[in-house]
Amino acid sequence: MDHNKVTPYNSGNSKKSQVEDMFDNIAPKYDLLNHVLSMKIDVLWRNTLVKWLNKDQPKSVLDVATGTGDLAIAVQKGTQAQVTGLDLSQQMLNVGIEKVKKQNLLDKITMIKGDAEHLPFEDNHFDAVTVAFGVRNFENLEKGLAELKRVVKNNKSVYILEFSKVEGLMGPLYMFYFKNILPAIGKLVSKDNRAYTYLPDSVNAFPFGEKMKNILLQTGFSNVEYKKLSLGIATIYKATK
Repeated sequence: MDHNKVTPYNSGNSKKSQVEDMFDNIAPKYDLLNHVLSMKIDVLWRNTLVKWLNKDQPKSVLDVATGTGDLAIAVQKGTQAQVTGLDLSQQMLNVGIEKVKKQNLLDKITMIKGDAEHLPFEDNHFDAVTVAFGVRNFENLEKGLAELKRVVKNNKSVYILEFSKVEGLMGPLYMFYFKNILPAIGKLVSKDNRAYTYLPDSVNAFPFGEKMKNILLQTGFSNVEYKKLSLGIATIYKATK
C-alpha cells in the first residue's frame, strides 16, 4: 500500500486538503484525545526528542506540522530557542496560539499557517527542524523531506518523531488496540468517523526504521540515526544535512 495514497476521507480532494479538513474538524478535541489515547506517553516522547535536540544548542527552530503547539512549546522551554510553528490547519493553530499565550511565550513562539511541501523560508535558515507525527500526513513524503532539508543549516539536523510498528510479542496486541479500540474512542469524542481510522491506516502504510532511514539518506541527508521508543510504538529520526 502506498503511504501517499492513504487519505482521511474518500473524497476527490487532494490528500493535503483532506488532511487540512480533518484537523480543522477535530481541532477542539485533539489534545484531549491525544493524551487519552497515548496515556500521556506522547509527552515523554516529545521530551526525549527535545533532550536529543538540546545537544545541538539551537537558537532558531522550525516546528513543522506544529498542530496545537505541544512540541513547539516543549522545544522552546527545553532549548530557549526562538521557535516558528507551521501548520496547514488554521483551527489547530488557533488552539496552539491560545496555549502559547497562556504560557506567556508569544515573543518566543510564532505560529503561522503554511504548507510543509512549500516552506516560506530561504535555504539554510534554521538551526534545527522538528516534526512530530506530521510527515505521515505529507502528500508527497520525499518532497516534504527535501523541503525540511532545504531550510535547515548545513551540518544541522532535522528531528522527526513518528509512529512506527511494535514488533515481537506485543505487536498483535498493540495492533488490536490501534485498529479497533483507538478509532472507537476517537470517533466517540471527536464525532469524526474517519479521522481515527485514518490514523492506524496511515501508520500501517508508512515506512519506519531502516526503510525510513534509507528514504532520508536518499533525500540527501548525510547521516541518519534513530531511536525506538516504547517498544517501537514511535521512533525519533535524526537526519543531519
